[in-house]
Order: sequence, then structure tokens, then C-alpha cells
Amino acid sequence: MSAETVHLFLNPTAGRGRAGRRQQRILEILQGSDFPVEVHLSRRAGDLEQQVCERVSAGEHQVVIAGGDGSMYEAVNGIVAAGGGAALGVIPTGTGNDFAKACGVPLDWQHATQLLADRIAACAARRKIDIGRMNDRYFANGAGIGFDARVTRIAHSYRLPIGDLVYLLAIFRAMADGIATPELRIRAAGFELDGPVTLANVSNGPWIGGMFHIAPMASNHDGKFELLIADPVSRRRIVTLLPKLMSGTHVDAEEIRHLSVTSVVIEASEPVPAHLDGEVLPLQRRFEIELLPDALEIL
Repeated sequence: MSAETVHLFLNPTAGRGRAGRRQQRILEILQGSDFPVEVHLSRRAGDLEQQVCERVSAGEHQVVIAGGDGSMYEAVNGIVAAGGGAALGVIPTGTGNDFAKACGVPLDWQHATQLLADRIAACAARRKIDIGRMNDRYFANGAGIGFDARVTRIAHSYRLPIGDLVYLLAIFRAMADGIATPELRIRAAGFELDGPVTLANVSNGPWIGGMFHIAPMASNHDGKFELLIADPVSRRRIVTLLPKLMSGTHVDAEEIRHLSVTSVVIEASEPVPAHLDGEVLPLQRRFEIELLPDALEIL
């Protein structure tokens, strides 16, 4: 029986264009394992999600994504929209690659590609991870409401070839613009909060923005999210917290609240910025977030 075709979806612009430059080598490595590979390129925002959905709906059982967290976000939404009947292979070629880290995928893209090719060729056992749903969209790594979403929007506006440092630069730009503290109403099992908040982050994985270890206790296969809430803080305090945020030692800071949840509802007094897996969403006021355990297979 002939080997099943592996569908490689690649966003050429991911990682400031690194994914496109690596396309040929990725293809060579995959084809070296003697299974057929079909390449699909993403041409615009939402295109990868649509293509993945179409292929999975047509019966494909494994999709490989070469891209960053935005590409993984689109792939997850495409797989879920098609009924969830395909496993996801991850080749990290983005800027932050937070989802790859959470899944234990090597950040060396060639090494990751070879390991993935070996697993596919050997029909290795797949593993399942949790994902999340916020309103009508799905996420794999995390959801952020407030300051981190503003930082993400600013980071996306830069085209500087400085890797993860673009997020650090965006933090200082966001601070210069002023630190908003919207009034949020947060409800989870056994927890209630009403008041001003700098940010609320729901983590399925430990990292955001490539370099920020926001939830060091988070795991995407433990059946829970880690909810971190930051009380209002000054610019000076953010600067002193940054090294702790990068090392994952900020959780015990007096301004930080942390609890494990499987669902949470957040309502804002006015429309606020939010992101899913680093993809900025339109301003919204209500966020209904829930965990979907073992909802995604990883190749």
C-alpha cells in the first residue's frame, strides 16, 4: 500500500520571511523519508486556516505546518472547523514559536523537521493536547486580554529583523503610550474579581512572545489553564517586573494573582484589546473561555 500523502502548509512570511526561505530545505527533508508531500502556501491572513479546513474536510489525516504561532493558530481553527479529524505536525519557523516550545518541539527547524519526518515514516504514536475556545475561536497556547494584547498589536507593526526582541521593544512603546487599566469582571469556579486590571492571561503553554515565561507551571496536556491577573502597575514597576517575567519568577509578586481554571468569563466595562496565540482580535467586551481536553492530536 502506498504511503499517505503528507500535506505541508507553509506561510512564507512567517518569522519575517524565514519560513519562505527555508521551504526548499524543509521539503527535501520530508521527501527524504520516502512519503509523498504536497505543498500549500498561505497567501494572506486566514488563507492557511481555510486550506487546512478544506483538506481535513476532504479526509486528510495529517497536516504539517511550517510557520509561527499565527500559522499554528490558523491550523488549529481549520482542523477544529473540519471536525478535528487530523493530527498536526509542527515545524517552528516563526518569531516566538511559543506553541512549539509548549509541545516540546526543538526550535532548530531542520532538527524539528527531521524528527517529524522520522515519526511520520515510523507511524509513531500520536499524543493529544488540550486546546481552548474563546467565544467562537480556538487557541492552542494562550489568550490575553489587556496590556499584553496591546503589546502584541504593536509588535506586529514592526518589521525589524530582531527576533523575539521585537516584543520587548513593543512593551516599551506600549508603556510610552500609557498603561490602561480597564475595569474587568472576572468569574471562574470559586473566584470573583471586579476592578481595574492591567492584564488577564489564560495560559495553556508556558511562554508568550518568545521570551516571556508567563506561566512556568502551564502544561498543554494537564486538563487545566493557568489564569494570571496583573493588578494596576506603574511604568517603573513594569520595568522591574520584566526580568522576573522572562525568568518565570514573577508569579509570587504582590501584583499577580494566579489560579488554575478550566473555564472563565471576563467582562469589560468597555471594549478592550485581546489576542489568541498572538493573533490580535477586534475590540470586545465579553470573553467566554473554556478548556477542551485532549482535543488536538500532535504528530
